[in-house]
Amino acid sequence: MKESEYDKFLRIKTEGNQQGFNDSPHFHRYEPTPYALLDQFFSRYELDSGDRLVDFGCGKGRLNFYIHHRFSCETAGIEVNPAFYNEALENQAAYEKGRKQASGNIRFYCCAAQDYAIAPQDNRFYFFNPFSVQIFMSVITNILRSVEETEREVKLLLFFPSEDYIDFLERRTSFERKVEIVLAEGQKNMRERFLVYHLSQS
Repeated sequence: MKESEYDKFLRIKTEGNQQGFNDSPHFHRYEPTPYALLDQFFSRYELDSGDRLVDFGCGKGRLNFYIHHRFSCETAGIEVNPAFYNEALENQAAYEKGRKQASGNIRFYCCAAQDYAIAPQDNRFYFFNPFSVQIFMSVITNILRSVEETEREVKLLLFFPSEDYIDFLERRTSFERKVEIVLAEGQKNMRERFLVYHLSQS
């Protein structure tokens, strides 16, 4: 299914990349994960309906609606750009028409990623290289503090991960790489892959 067809199927509008530049060098431009790659990954890695996934740098909310439709689990989208946040809300209104089960299960927050208060039910965290490693470190620290307060199993899902992200997780945290799915396109670019990290409970 083409990008536009998938959007139409979900009743949302998420195509297109960000035009221009961000005000801060710490935040990378908006680019939604292609549906074809989401299909490749989530056909091999499943979520449970009881999970709550947080997408940092959610843009217009594509992943949130995709995940809810595919797995019926709750999602939260964190977006620092007010324009994208408003588009996500518009998409939410369109998506929820005729989907009573979606009401209240998808939430969007307009704030910097490091300012988002990790909720006790948040247990899956998605990153498509949305910001600098400095912000990533702050977000991971917030996740770890939340787990100290409310113990639970948490997992990080990374698409197109930067070496800085990987180095930080594997050298300076208790997260362990458990899943690596190299996409067909990954034969040309090794960043074209999904990595899943579990927090070691030892």
